[in-house]
Amino acid sequence: MINIFWFRRDLRLQDNAGLYHALKGDQPVLPVFIFDKNILDDLEDKKDARVQFIHDSLEGIKQQLEEMGSTLLVKYGTPEKIWKTILKENKVEKVFTNHDYEPYALDRDENVKALLEKENVSFRTFKDQVIFEKKEVVKKDGLPYTVFTPYSRVWKAKLETKMSKTKEGQPLSYFFKSYPTEKYFKNFQTKSPLEIPSLESMGFEKSDIEIPSDSVKRGLIKKYDETRNFPAIDGTSRLGIHFRFGTISIREKARAAQKLNGTFLNELIWRDFYAMIMSNFPHVVSNPFRAKYDLIEWVNNEDHFQKWCEGKTGYHIVDAGMRELNETGHMHNRVRMIVASFLTKHLLTDWRWGEAYFAQKLLDYDLASNNGGWQWAAGCGTDAAPYFRIFNPDSQQIKFDKEMKYIKKWVPEYGTAEYPERIVDHKEARERCLRVFKEGLAKAE
Repeated sequence: MINIFWFRRDLRLQDNAGLYHALKGDQPVLPVFIFDKNILDDLEDKKDARVQFIHDSLEGIKQQLEEMGSTLLVKYGTPEKIWKTILKENKVEKVFTNHDYEPYALDRDENVKALLEKENVSFRTFKDQVIFEKKEVVKKDGLPYTVFTPYSRVWKAKLETKMSKTKEGQPLSYFFKSYPTEKYFKNFQTKSPLEIPSLESMGFEKSDIEIPSDSVKRGLIKKYDETRNFPAIDGTSRLGIHFRFGTISIREKARAAQKLNGTFLNELIWRDFYAMIMSNFPHVVSNPFRAKYDLIEWVNNEDHFQKWCEGKTGYHIVDAGMRELNETGHMHNRVRMIVASFLTKHLLTDWRWGEAYFAQKLLDYDLASNNGGWQWAAGCGTDAAPYFRIFNPDSQQIKFDKEMKYIKKWVPEYGTAEYPERIVDHKEARERCLRVFKEGLAKAE
């Protein structure tokens, strides 16, 4: 008889909540990962760097397990079929995993849970990828917050409801404590090495895109609030992909952020906030948070959208951002806001088009955060700011890339006859946006 730990968005052995509980159980633990055919089949780019990143991360975990005399079982297929096979080949008592909050994942887990319970196998899940989830941070009336600032205040206050001290005498919140999985590594099932399906066998190829490191210098985090808005500076952590796939612990990074930089901690709170919004308001996945914004009459000019995708709008900072994204799978945080505002406000293109494009390209794509960011830019999300917040790309460029180092890096033809003319005039586009939004919202009154 064995227990199984199912890896998903938590690709690490250290400080892993569900794995900790699995290893503390009475049975030896077999770790499992499923390359989900339902997800992979929807990926158009067969050189998707995220798939390779997962594959490489699994190879690393497998190597660590083999050094302990165990191994990692990796399968490719649909979860229900794979679980049926696993149950036929093993006597399983319990399956442990960590919570996932996306709609597809919730449906998948319900189906797997039902399948397991038919075979008298219990299914246990734990919180791991966020600090606070669902309705752990709520208003006094028990309802979820819909505005970030008061949410973040209560989030921080909740940390102090259970406080202790480290050996060095530093205050430590219960919610930041690590799960000491290492103490129980001896409880992994002793098993001969197993092969991981190759990328090629799943229809994928190796990517040339470089994955950012999972280690960040303390000095960068200390100065994060001073440098994070300037795209020409190496001033952001670029840890997004590691948070997305759980190769690092959110608790570990939140502890460090609390000591080093409040602004960086706020970025982690935003992750929790958007995950909470998706859990409590699942309609945001395909619709505006504020329903009346569904009445906006988007122009959705396909030629303009294509030029935006390619970084050929004639607006330097917009084009630099899109080209950085297309080439590296990354886009600077400040520039993400600028290009999203430009698409939704200047080009009057439905925010869902931009959201879908980012989903294809971003290494750190996370449904809740991507959705929340795009709705923020379009003015239809949780943010209290009015719809007439329209970024002027030129003003943003002067403020955050005055010497044009970022622009010149990604738009080498800048200043030559090869650079495209602007596809819209800023003043005219702004006036059109204000008119269309005003007319659309008037219909809801």
